[in-house]
Amino acid sequence: MKRRTLLISTVVAGALLGTTAIAQDLPQLEQKERYKVGFAQMESNNPWRIAETKSFHDTAEACGWDLIATDAAGSAAKQVADVDSMIAQGIDVLFLPPREEKPLIPAVMKARAAGIPTFLVDRSVDPAVAKPGEHFVAFLGSDFIDQGNRAAQWLMENFDGDKGVIVQLEGTTGSSPANDRKKGFDDAIAADDRFAIVASQTGDFARDLGRQVMETLLQAHPDVNVVYAHNDEMAIGAIQALELAGRKPGEDVTIVSIDGTRDALQAIIDGKMGVTVESSPFFGPLACEVMKKYAAGETIPEWVKVEDRIFTKDNAADHIDEAY
Repeated sequence: MKRRTLLISTVVAGALLGTTAIAQDLPQLEQKERYKVGFAQMESNNPWRIAETKSFHDTAEACGWDLIATDAAGSAAKQVADVDSMIAQGIDVLFLPPREEKPLIPAVMKARAAGIPTFLVDRSVDPAVAKPGEHFVAFLGSDFIDQGNRAAQWLMENFDGDKGVIVQLEGTTGSSPANDRKKGFDDAIAADDRFAIVASQTGDFARDLGRQVMETLLQAHPDVNVVYAHNDEMAIGAIQALELAGRKPGEDVTIVSIDGTRDALQAIIDGKMGVTVESSPFFGPLACEVMKKYAAGETIPEWVKVEDRIFTKDNAADHIDEAY
């Protein structure tokens, strides 16, 4: 985790030299020793979310935060209500990972109206309605389209069959990573006529639902030989479903995924998964650094982009000890 923090800091420093958001109309944040900080988590039902929340808790004391952290348990309505409660409690700044692009816009707008600087973390909202530099300060996170594109590029370079029959397990419907990871993958894979996406269905970023969906899609498409999952939890669920059906992930089915969890890296080491594109959950140090720069009056880029690595059989064993 320490190495990842340093990598993020480098990315922020570089980003601050690029395109920036004009923050003059945004709520200001005064410099002081301690801040009441709200972190409105969407859910805690998977290792990624748990690691992200822990990162905020681990950062709190060193950054001078009195942290109010909530868990919306997978409900966009509850997440909006959590933000309402934080506003009522007088938070100084809000870090929000919006579960879906449209339903969380009211939370962003309410925070702005209350004079609370808001940073969207790891997911964003509909840019046609709420814009960085105007309605919220910035988006802190990865390039989800690029993640999907990189997964597709790896597949095209490493697939050795004549025809790839692809099942895609999508993330939460209406969420920015699901929308963009699908677009990045679909657009790239369309250029290679060896491949056909025969089914694309949501597994809601959940392991068990990913397993159930994979079981159903296997019955309709028994000839599937590629699974692209929008996150590692669904990929692990798909591996379970494939093995129960007598298939051999890594041999007769290529598994392509995104996140970089410990279970995924172990699956790569075990030969069951081909690749996972990193999407780091360790946002606490990044949030602290960007918040302090904003309080100091520095201009923050509209998108503070996080650099993601890619894990394959060539390097998975080297990084599994630092995975979550």
